[in-house]
Amino acid sequence: MSSVSSQPQFRYTQPPSKVLHLRNLPWECTEEELIELGKPFGTVVNTKCNVGANRNQAFIEFEDLNQAIQMISYYASSSEPAQVRGKTVYLQYSNRQEIVNNKTTADVVGNVLLVTIEGDDARMVSIDVLHVVFSAFGFVHKITTFEKTAGYQALVQFSDAETATSSKNALDGRSIPRYLLPEQVGQCSLKITYSAHTDLTVKFQSHRSRDYTNMYLPVAPSAIDSTGQVIVGVDGKKMEPESNVLLASIENMQYAVTLDVLHMVFAAFGEVQKIAMFDKNGGLQALIQYQDVQTAMVAKEALEGHCIYDGGFCKLHITYSRHTDLSIKVNNDRSRDYTMPNPPVPMPQQPGQNPYAGNPQQYHAAGGSHHQQQQQQPHPQGGWGQGSMGMGGGHNPYMAPPSSGPMHQGPPGGHMPPQHYGGPGPMH
Repeated sequence: MSSVSSQPQFRYTQPPSKVLHLRNLPWECTEEELIELGKPFGTVVNTKCNVGANRNQAFIEFEDLNQAIQMISYYASSSEPAQVRGKTVYLQYSNRQEIVNNKTTADVVGNVLLVTIEGDDARMVSIDVLHVVFSAFGFVHKITTFEKTAGYQALVQFSDAETATSSKNALDGRSIPRYLLPEQVGQCSLKITYSAHTDLTVKFQSHRSRDYTNMYLPVAPSAIDSTGQVIVGVDGKKMEPESNVLLASIENMQYAVTLDVLHMVFAAFGEVQKIAMFDKNGGLQALIQYQDVQTAMVAKEALEGHCIYDGGFCKLHITYSRHTDLSIKVNNDRSRDYTMPNPPVPMPQQPGQNPYAGNPQQYHAAGGSHHQQQQQQPHPQGGWGQGSMGMGGGHNPYMAPPSSGPMHQGPPGGHMPPQHYGGPGPMH
């Protein structure tokens, strides 16, 4: 794809810098889009969006110089230009070595506050809880939430700077009252500074953004539950909208958890389309994509808090992801797209080495065709049966079953169970 613009995609007049200058960006380009663009080349530690008279320029800062050089070099030699939303983006080294907030906005009084929620469960704090907290000091016009390198943050807009200042002085450094948080959420504190924004742009009412001055604003599909009701409660019962993609965090990893193990566990509730594993905050996390929200809801309710192995090992903590369609570019041991027409061919199973043969109905992923088993069993409850945990009590498949099964207890000493992980090939 060649650029239709007469201006060069790269300028070499500047010496290399960890900060790159991006031009010709689409309108209202977000920080998330910039981070996604730079992610293949390294860690983006800072961004500056919507720069210039047309607000179509930006800066991104990499963790080190080599990552920025790699991005420039790649697109300089690639036939495919850098793109955001299908629009060609022009890259060059910046004449600055780091992104600095020259306006020192944290010290400039304004009507919009930048709130950083601190705590292990910070991202579990809903936008409704934030609205309750800040509404105690005056009418809150708008709230937007997002995740940055600094953590889980929010922008809170008041009518005027005086109200914002009163709120900042009262809440900065304080903890969110316990009675506003669900029982499983730990203590979360607020770090508050002023923002350079004066009027936030909110295009949809959703779990990530809210405009309390415009009741006719469209509601994002992600903010509507399966019954068609808008999620706007302030009682904290519904902390996040349902999604067809689950975010699974694995705690107390006495044994390694592979992609095939995750597929086996989550395929018990329906067809798993994609899985992506990654390391974050010193632990293993994974995104699991189902075809529909309803299947994901059943899987989340049944698996939340359960352990893959008896004895409390590899405990699953599951939330809904904001993603709806994962981008899997290659099938490997960390990511897999099960909808690809030509996935890697697994090695054949050796007789007697399938640890799931004793109970083929418990998991769709155990032997045979995944799609054939889905047609034979009720969906999505077929993997659990009528008396399984999360579906009415009874036998818990995550405790050691009487016969050989997928959730057997591993051997002592911290070694991987040889049968469970030693089997050949992906399970699909």
